[in-house]
Amino acid sequence: MEFELSDARGAALPPSERHAQCERRIGRKLMPAVLLFSVFGTTVLAVSVSRVIDFDHERIGSMPAAWETAMTKSGAAPRWEILEDQTTPSRPNVLAQLSTNRTAGRFPLAVLRGVMIRDGQVSVRFKPVAGEVDQAAGLVWRYSDQNNYYIVRANALENNVVLYKVENGERTSLAPRGLPSRSYGVKHTVPKMVWSELKVSFAGTLATVYFNNERLFDVMDGTFRGADELGCGPKPTV
Repeated sequence: MEFELSDARGAALPPSERHAQCERRIGRKLMPAVLLFSVFGTTVLAVSVSRVIDFDHERIGSMPAAWETAMTKSGAAPRWEILEDQTTPSRPNVLAQLSTNRTAGRFPLAVLRGVMIRDGQVSVRFKPVAGEVDQAAGLVWRYSDQNNYYIVRANALENNVVLYKVENGERTSLAPRGLPSRSYGVKHTVPKMVWSELKVSFAGTLATVYFNNERLFDVMDGTFRGADELGCGPKPTV
């Protein structure tokens, strides 16, 4: 996964902030729940400057240095690791969340430290591999802590794409503009064992979601407006 970053002034980010490629892949057998992320990119809309970051120099089996784990709700701790996968669009390394805990409402996160973006764009390439309860890959933005952020996720079991806000630890789906207020995202095929791209652009109270470069829907919400951190929020469950 490649991660593109820039600040609101158009200045290049230092190398310590360029570890945003959130690829998640699994090259091992006997992993009952797996999602693979390949390309993670961010752009600050104010200046249209972007960066691409990968995990190719990270140590296999480790958590990338610029990232930290977090989790909404309770349950076993998240388990994120760098793995090698030669099928990824950005070879060879990916970031994989390997925990198979089945606790309901548990959301393991990987958060990029020290990169604060208010208005911008984030994208990720991902590959659902396994999971009987859930196979959902997600992007997190305006993250202030594990209980407050936005997330959009694509679910290969449900074949839908949904944008949520997590406020004070409670997750609420936000209906796409033009649809009834209780609408739950949009139905869309999310293929298994295939690399796809999920993207969200956000400015002010507007967020726009794309899947494989197809614009799916817009959401308006003003709960979180600050310049906060970014991350990945997959939820693979056995």
